Formats: sequence, structure tokens, C-alpha cells
Amino acid sequence: MISVIIIDDHPLVLNGFEFILKNTSTIELRGSFSNAKDAFDFLAVEPVDVVLVDINMPDMNGIDATAIIKKEYPHTQVIAISNLNEGSIALRMLKAGAMGYLLKNVSADELIEGIEAVMQGEQVLSKEMRFILTSKQDNIPTVSQREREVLVLMAQGHTTPKIGELMFISPLTVESHRRNLLQKFGVANSASLIHKATEMKFI
Repeated sequence: MISVIIIDDHPLVLNGFEFILKNTSTIELRGSFSNAKDAFDFLAVEPVDVVLVDINMPDMNGIDATAIIKKEYPHTQVIAISNLNEGSIALRMLKAGAMGYLLKNVSADELIEGIEAVMQGEQVLSKEMRFILTSKQDNIPTVSQREREVLVLMAQGHTTPKIGELMFISPLTVESHRRNLLQKFGVANSASLIHKATEMKFI
């Protein structure tokens, strides 16, 4: 039996993956966590074979979480599960030690096969991600229209609440766009994001 935990703060995603894994004879789901800290506390007591980890979480991004897991538990395999089909983010996850990068629209069979494959030492990528990573354009982030609008307003010096007001969206949605942009551009803060986005002619 392959022991697995999931770290993801989206209840619908957790429920879907839990249903798949609990009905798979070769896999034992040991737990589901909405943040990295609770997962780390669990792993300190009960290490597992595979961790499925989201990229964007409330307390820590998946890249940093992966690096910590691989440092503390080198025999535990990590598979990223994400909505972000960004080559630059996938590469950073793999560099941090992940053995796979699967999109959240993955089929049940692909998820199960992916978990079994990383236990055999194989790297696992969604078909779409494999195509993106072999493309010569994977260094150029794919930015949605809404994300570009947030970028422009950030560059103009507007605060998160003000951006939400101008775009008729909630501050939480603005923060979600901002986190995605930080991940896509591979930077740690808003100042670096604006600088890099300007250099790449996004602003």
C-alpha cells in the first residue's frame, strides 16, 4: 500500500481527490490538510510515501513546502497539483524536489498512475505540462487579462482594496491574482514583480 496525504485549501479539490484515493486498492489516504503547517505536524509523527501539494496555500507556497518536505523526509515523493499550467512554476517545483506536476483536471486513472509511477522513481507530468515544458516559450509567463489589469494597477501604486474597488472584485480575489503573478514570474514580492513585468513588457 502506498501511503498518501493531500495538502490543498480548496474543499472541492480535497473531496474529489479523497473520493478517488479512498476507492483505490493500492493507495492508503492517511490525511488531508488545508495548510502546510498541519501537514508538517502530521509528517513529523507519521511520514508517508507520497505528498500531493497545491501551489497556492494560505500559509506557504507549494515550492517552499516541497523543499522542506524533501529536506526533512528525503524518501517521501512530492507531486504538485495545480490549476497553473505555467512552465516556469513547474520547473521551480521540480527543482525544489517534486517528482511530478499534475493539473487539477487530471483524470482518476492519471492521478493513480502518477502516484504509482513516482514510487518507481519516474517523473510524472500532465500531458499539457509536458508539452509546455518542451516548448521554447515556457520562460514567458502566460498572463490572463485580469492578471494584466492587476499588474497595471499595482504599478500605478494602488493598494489591494483600491484595486478591488476599481476592478469590481473583492480584495481576496485581487490577492489571489497577485499570488498567481508572483508564482508565474518567479519573484518574492510586489516590487520585484513590477520590475520584472516591466522588463518583459507586460506593463
